[in-house]
Amino acid sequence: MNKQIVVSKERKQYLKNKRHKQIMVLLTQIGILIIFLGIWEILANLKIIDSFITSQPSRIWNTFMNLGSNDLVRHILVTVYETVVGFLVGTGLGILIAIILWWSDFLSKVAEPYLVVLNSLPKVALRTDYHNMGRGRNSSNYCYGSCYFLNSNNFRKLKWFFKNR
Repeated sequence: MNKQIVVSKERKQYLKNKRHKQIMVLLTQIGILIIFLGIWEILANLKIIDSFITSQPSRIWNTFMNLGSNDLVRHILVTVYETVVGFLVGTGLGILIAIILWWSDFLSKVAEPYLVVLNSLPKVALRTDYHNMGRGRNSSNYCYGSCYFLNSNNFRKLKWFFKNR
């Protein structure tokens, strides 16, 4: 039952050469990165390039090392949590709606033209108004050329328009 795989000398040499090439490619890539960062740092220190615009690797590294002192991990965890929950809720609703449309021929035919129109719209037109994030409910509402379906300010303005006619 115990079978040993016999590998020829040529195959061993081929695998050794392939592994050697992979290591050389990786070392060359790392070397190019180190040389690039070194030249960038030197040029920024000698004021040949403006470090205000292009920064420099040492300042970027120091900033990266200090990010943990501002609750970065907590913010990352909140972002990951919101992303996962949003994905799961969106996927769940999508599956539920798909099952309902598959199950009911009537609802499928009723919803078809609306789904075709929604599918042909650019996806950015379906987003909510993010220009007013963190502001009050009655803050100004600028459209910037986009359509906002989910913004309650648009409905309030519409009521005002018909109320004053």
